[in-house]
Amino acid sequence: MYKIAIIMGSKSDEGIVEKAINVLQEFSVDFEVRVLSAHRCPQEVKDFACEARQGGFSVLIAAAGMAAHLAGALAANTTLPVIGIPCSGGLDGIDALYSTVQMPSGIPVATVAVDGAKNAAYLALEIIALMDKTVEKELEEFRNKEKEKVLEIDKQISNKYQN
Repeated sequence: MYKIAIIMGSKSDEGIVEKAINVLQEFSVDFEVRVLSAHRCPQEVKDFACEARQGGFSVLIAAAGMAAHLAGALAANTTLPVIGIPCSGGLDGIDALYSTVQMPSGIPVATVAVDGAKNAAYLALEIIALMDKTVEKELEEFRNKEKEKVLEIDKQISNKYQN
């Protein structure tokens, strides 16, 4: 069994992070949610990242706004995949996006769109699916359901505007 950590920089990120939590609850994965600030409790962030592999985690998702150094601080202290969610706030999230995506060589952070918590969860699941056939199958079923929804809408719209 594989486990995903979702770490938010502050409680104000909870509304965004809940979208990732909702996605993960639909799949057969364990996850844990934490609040750790890269600036207010840097030692705890470092300790969490350093101990994450031993704690059974396979992927870390980090959500933070403004300076948004959480994902980078985690990535600097682990070789586990880290996915950053830049959260809107100051400058409509562009500041957080730049802080999350502009990492030095050798310390990668996979970065999703501003407030893109759902895609962070799906990317984490895709990483887990490399090792877990159950999650791989669940993702394939999810994608097929999403495809069917689009094709049904296509059919409805096409029929509505037939000449």
